[in-house]
Amino acid sequence: MLALQPRQRVGHDILLARHGHHISSMRFDRANDRIVAVLDDGSVDTAPNLISPALKMPETFRSILRSDWKLILVASTAMLAIGALAMMLSFGMIGTMTDQQLRDLAITYTSY
Repeated sequence: MLALQPRQRVGHDILLARHGHHISSMRFDRANDRIVAVLDDGSVDTAPNLISPALKMPETFRSILRSDWKLILVASTAMLAIGALAMMLSFGMIGTMTDQQLRDLAITYTSY
């Protein structure tokens, strides 16, 4: 089963490996896709957020919806059509029953 987890920033791990407890704060620079760390002595160090462009990141709910929205739409439409067909068939069967059959069905319904 696919476990949906928030994406881990690789740059955090790189900077922690380089500097350990000497990091005062870290932030994500979205424009450059880098992690920026301010160290205890006031200097700044950065690390890229990707190890390799070919690296496949874990999937998130948003990435699944973005890639599979057509499949989800087709499956939902099919299930809605099957449900509507089943409802029409059940109403059609009830419409052909006599009053005595409907009364018997209502009395014995709880036994099912």
